[in-house]
Amino acid sequence: MTAKTKYLVTGGAGFIGSNFIRYLFESNRDVAVVNLDKLTYAGNRENLSEFENDSRYSFVHGDIADENVVRLAMDGCEVVVNFAAETHVDRSLHGARHFLDTDVIGVFVLLEEAKRRGVRRFVQISTDEVYGTIPAGQSATEEWPLLPRNPYSAAKAGGDRLAYSYWASYDVPVMITRASNNYGPYQYPEKMLPLFVTNALSGDPLPLYGDGKNVRDWLHVRDHCEAIDFVVENGTPGEVYNIAGGNEKENVDVTRKILRALDKPESLIRFVTDRPGHDRRYSLDGGKLSRLGPRGWKPRFDFEAGIAETVRWYVEHESWWRAIKEKDAAYREYYRKQYGERLRA
Repeated sequence: MTAKTKYLVTGGAGFIGSNFIRYLFESNRDVAVVNLDKLTYAGNRENLSEFENDSRYSFVHGDIADENVVRLAMDGCEVVVNFAAETHVDRSLHGARHFLDTDVIGVFVLLEEAKRRGVRRFVQISTDEVYGTIPAGQSATEEWPLLPRNPYSAAKAGGDRLAYSYWASYDVPVMITRASNNYGPYQYPEKMLPLFVTNALSGDPLPLYGDGKNVRDWLHVRDHCEAIDFVVENGTPGEVYNIAGGNEKENVDVTRKILRALDKPESLIRFVTDRPGHDRRYSLDGGKLSRLGPRGWKPRFDFEAGIAETVRWYVEHESWWRAIKEKDAAYREYYRKQYGERLRA
């Protein structure tokens, strides 16, 4: 990219988006960033409070499905990285409409404006969940069929393929990334790892779905950010890139690691009724990205060290997560709706 590249990062107040913006600024390159975020329940401007008065950074409050807001936010931007999405499977099972509005219609609005402006790069952040359950002994390549099994992953698959169609039909320089489960700082405490860490710190039970043997591949959010940046610099428009962590673990094993890191008893684990359509295993083949460019890309974070560091972050930032879990009525209502009956049973 040329000097003083201007990025539009959508969903930049959320978990991965805020980490990506922080990564761009810490990489000491001459960049400017416009952060467009609707500030729904998982968006938090405090995640980037240290940059609020930085001349390289500007914030636009708005919805990616709003054409006028997108037109304003994308002005002068060469690179668009779309993190904005409704992301939680559990919430999608209670109501899919918001997922379609953001993950499909919002993507359409962004693509239309990117086409009009002739941006240099458009990265659509997808997910490994679009592949559905992967059989034991196999890993999904980028050519694997898309078999989403819940409203969230179906909506993401729709946005994923819509983005590809804008490259095929209009030559919009779209690249699509599909990453495995992210972990790290600033993750909203409804996802498994921050939920279990913060519950354990409070002495509350850890509601583990089913038999706990669902397998996920874990990717540190910093590795994810570096991989996206690598794709921006080295990727080919029209291509899909898996971003694999190489850390396939059963959920129950990750749960036990969390408890050991906190010196908490395994008696806090509560096996609860599984959620509908719970994919058994995710597994990505990251070979394509490892061969891209002059050196390729591979994750750097050791999983054991990464988990320990992440647990420590939540221990040291108690006020951040307690403000959500104890003061946000919407979060408490979600938790009651999702786990109340399960925990009582």
